[in-house]
Amino acid sequence: MATRKTRSDCTVGAFEKKHGLPSGAIRNPNGKDARADKKIGNLRKDFANAKKNKK
Repeated sequence: MATRKTRSDCTVGAFEKKHGLPSGAIRNPNGKDARADKKIGNLRKDFANAKKNKK
């Protein structure tokens, strides 16, 4: 059975807590810690833009 994608309105802090990750485990594309109140959907957009701009 495949795992489901995390909801885009979930926050980074809630995701880290839910999955037992230490604080600061989720990073922005530039390598800095993502804020705990940042939404997963916005993080996905940031990574897509970073990938597109890298080409």
